Amino acid sequence: MKKEIFLPILKTDSKNIRKKALVCGDPARADKIAGFLSNPEEISYNREYKLLNGLYNNKPISVLSHGVGGPGAGVAFTELIKGGVEEIIRVGTAGSLSQKIKDGDLVIASAAVRNDGLTEQLVDLSYPAVADWEIVNRLNQTANELEIKTRTGIVSTIAAFYPEIESLSNNYFSQAGAIAVEMEASALFVIASLNNIKAGAVLAIDGIAVNFDADSYDPHREEVSQAVEQEIVLALEALTREN
Repeated sequence: MKKEIFLPILKTDSKNIRKKALVCGDPARADKIAGFLSNPEEISYNREYKLLNGLYNNKPISVLSHGVGGPGAGVAFTELIKGGVEEIIRVGTAGSLSQKIKDGDLVIASAAVRNDGLTEQLVDLSYPAVADWEIVNRLNQTANELEIKTRTGIVSTIAAFYPEIESLSNNYFSQAGAIAVEMEASALFVIASLNNIKAGAVLAIDGIAVNFDADSYDPHREEVSQAVEQEIVLALEALTREN
C-alpha cells in the first residue's frame, strides 16, 4: 500500500487525490466542472488551488484549478502526481493562431512549444513537450462519437499575457503552424512525461491571438461559455473511458 503523504501547497493528503483528474486555470471553472459530477465535494482550497472530488460515469475524478501560468500550474501538476494521479486532462481556453479556427471552436493539443517560463529549469529545452497519444486518441474518438468538432495540433505555451517592449511570439508560431496559444500545456506535458503519467489538453478558443490586441480581449462571451461546457463533457467522457 502506498504511504500517504501531505501535499503542502494543495493543503490535503494524498488519499484525496484520485487516479484521474481534470485541471483548469480558474477556480470558478473547477466548480463548473464539479457541477457535472455526482456527489461533488470540495476537498481543499489554498491560493489558486481548489480541489474537488466526485464521480463521473461512476468513476472517481479529481478536479483541480491551477491558476494562470506555467510555474504555478507546475506546482499543482507535481503535487497531483505525488498524490498518485495517473491521468490528467487540462480543460482550458486559448487564443487562435489559425484563420481556420474561430471563437468557440475546440482544440486538442498534440504537443506544445516550451516558452512556459518553467520547464527549461526542469529539463533541457531539447526535450519535447508532447501529449500522451492515448489521451489524444481518446479525446478525438470521443469528440467524433459526440459529434463535437475539434482540431488537433501543436499549441504554443507562453509565459507572458500582456506584451511590453518585446512582442509576444503569437505571429511567429502561427507562421510555424501552431494552431493556438495558451499558458500551461507545455508545463503539464513535460512534468507528466518526466513522471511517466498520461496527460492531454483540450482548449476552448476565446479570441484571435494573431496580431493580438489585448485591449479588446473579452473571453466572457456566450460562444466561449458554450465551448467550455462542450470541452468539459468531452474531457470527462474521454477520461472515464476504459483504457
